[in-house]
Amino acid sequence: MEDCKLQCYSFDLSSGNNPAHVTMANSFTRMMTGRNTAVMLAVGAGSLASGYLLTESAAAAERRRLYPASADFPDLRKHNNCMAAALTPTIYARLRDKATPSNWTLDQCIQTGVDNPGHPFIKTVGMVAGDEESYEVFAEIFDPVIKDRHNGYDPRTMKHPTDLDASKVTSGMFDEHYVLSSRVRTGRSIRGLSLPPACSRSERREVERVVVTALSGLKGDLSGRYYSLAEMTDREQQQLIDEHFLFDKPVSPLLTAAGMARDWPDARGIWHNNERNFLIWINEEDHTRIISMEKGGNMKRVFERFCRGLKQVEHLIQERGWEFMWNERLGYILTCPSNLGTGLRAGVHIRLPFLAKDPRFKKILDNLRLQKRGTGGVDTAATGDTFDISNLDRLGKSEVELVQLVIDGVNYLIECEKRLERGQDIKIPSPIPQKMRNV
Repeated sequence: MEDCKLQCYSFDLSSGNNPAHVTMANSFTRMMTGRNTAVMLAVGAGSLASGYLLTESAAAAERRRLYPASADFPDLRKHNNCMAAALTPTIYARLRDKATPSNWTLDQCIQTGVDNPGHPFIKTVGMVAGDEESYEVFAEIFDPVIKDRHNGYDPRTMKHPTDLDASKVTSGMFDEHYVLSSRVRTGRSIRGLSLPPACSRSERREVERVVVTALSGLKGDLSGRYYSLAEMTDREQQQLIDEHFLFDKPVSPLLTAAGMARDWPDARGIWHNNERNFLIWINEEDHTRIISMEKGGNMKRVFERFCRGLKQVEHLIQERGWEFMWNERLGYILTCPSNLGTGLRAGVHIRLPFLAKDPRFKKILDNLRLQKRGTGGVDTAATGDTFDISNLDRLGKSEVELVQLVIDGVNYLIECEKRLERGQDIKIPSPIPQKMRNV
């Protein structure tokens, strides 16, 4: 396998060295992925294509006449997710026949929540966006889901803060007798391209081209290489698995029901730096997942590298004429509403043998706005006394605030563990309030 070369897609990733070529390519791509392209191409393709579109439109209108919205409303009586709690027959009737400019519909947004009534470990959202416009076209259902998932955050009246100044965090070195590893991740989406549930093969390949070209510009301790899943050797694959870097074809029904596994492994891959502590997943659940991680308890260093790398990646993307999806109400736009805002999950793998057996553990986590998972990821139960502890919130608080929340919370858990080791009592902390930043 050759570094950063995707020959099977006929993409020349070295084109990033030619600004004129990039500008031209980006302009053409945006024209072709513009939200009215289907209609433009149909008009230009002659009467056959135009006639097909008219027939399709008439058929759709006939279906709507024969089958009212009530006949299509999903059976959600046994469901326990945010979407099911918010969707009413009235909202469904108003939104069922709407579509974004790229033809993404309400039924496509909610399919994963219809197919998956609940989750054994966490309360799921139950819906995804197919593109940036989904959050506006279907705001009547997305807004209450966002408010439910994000601790009362109201996307119509509140403004999301962004802060990537890692120097502001304090007490970011954990006791390594308890903390085994530290990690900060987020996601970023390329504006103008559909999100993974809805993207075409060409759009997915364009995400890969744009991102891999940009990453070739990283220097110093952030420089590295790209591994295409489709071109990876068995040895490379095993090495990445051993290092807990590799993501495989999604098997979680939450992801497969949302269409995340289409065309696997086409245009998917992993980039990591030579130090193997800064990595980027391409075209998994989001266009990109940016991760800073290392063994031990130095969360401050992990966050510093995260912020520095993320800023450089954004700069390199912008140099090539692209930008991330962002607005001041929702922050950074990602596929799942649970990741809006910062998209940030700062977490540790931590051993808490005494606290794990204490009946107050869950309430302590709730009040600290932390969540507990198994160390194998979202679909794994916590086993034994080792947990993945991370922030519950993503939206309404800045990156610095969330990392500091995790630092303070994990230090509180460690102090509880030490007290229980000594046979002393512990207290449940007061709930952390949600800050309200009105627009």
